[in-house]
Amino acid sequence: MPSSQPLPSKENSLFKRILKCYEHKQYKIGLKYSKQILGNPKFAEHGETLAMKGLTLNCLGRKEEAYDLVRRGLRNDLKSHVCWHVYGLLQRSDRKYDDAIKCYRNALKWDKDNLQILRDLSLLQIQMRDLEGYRDTRYQLLQLRPVQRASWIGYAIAHHLLKDYTQSLNILEEYRKTQTQVKQYDYEHSEFLLYQNDVMKDAGKLEEALGHLNQYEDQINDRLSVQETRGEIFLKLGRKVEASHIYEGLLERNPENRLYLESYATACDCHTDDEKAAAFKPFTEKYSRASMPKHLMMKVAHGKIRLKSFCKSVFTAQSNLNICK
Repeated sequence: MPSSQPLPSKENSLFKRILKCYEHKQYKIGLKYSKQILGNPKFAEHGETLAMKGLTLNCLGRKEEAYDLVRRGLRNDLKSHVCWHVYGLLQRSDRKYDDAIKCYRNALKWDKDNLQILRDLSLLQIQMRDLEGYRDTRYQLLQLRPVQRASWIGYAIAHHLLKDYTQSLNILEEYRKTQTQVKQYDYEHSEFLLYQNDVMKDAGKLEEALGHLNQYEDQINDRLSVQETRGEIFLKLGRKVEASHIYEGLLERNPENRLYLESYATACDCHTDDEKAAAFKPFTEKYSRASMPKHLMMKVAHGKIRLKSFCKSVFTAQSNLNICK
């Protein structure tokens, strides 16, 4: 909806420059353009210009002046989505998030399809854990921009957070079907597939998640995440022999990763400290320079003689490494 205080072409051009200066953080230049508009007696009380001047002053640390100008601008043009949006941005900067959301909703009454206001509203809704409101806002954004990947994923995330996994997976799958030509090394598509797999795991569809991983492995660029995910699924499915092989391979890449070591011990059905010590011991010998296998070994080593013997071997090995350096 157009402002109730429309500007002539010259002043309107200056107002657009104010917006650009705000976006590019050129605040002092923006104030000069504001002065040119407000200096004209005909537009001295132009609501949107007063609001933008106030927003600019807020960025320069002049908060009291900013609030006075924004409120004055809002009083002069209550039907302006710009004035309500600016007032919401001021409230957000002071962490008055509930008030900011009210301002954004008022702004949307006068411009219901404004993408920037909808995005700002959705960010505050998810920050305040208003998940139902976030879902509705993301659906509106999807309707306005159905060709954008972010619109689909944002709406799927909303359902994911609400634990409506079936609907989330349906949305993600509908979007995936539109991706007929995937470029080589498309990292965004790769991350999309990994996220889709995460939703399947959260939904408890482990077999489906494993099949999805095998089917689209060639399109996922993050090979490490593929192996980590596969190992996690094998563990949850109780396929512990396959899981142990996966974690052995991961430990070859990074023997300092605590999660890999603990997951390997789980895959080997290690329940007692003695069993864990037996599982970790080969890695202390195979990766003598790595400290994490030794650290975990010391945590589970019991008995004064056994602990003393193991600590001695660790410190001796470390001393030899230091001498070699």
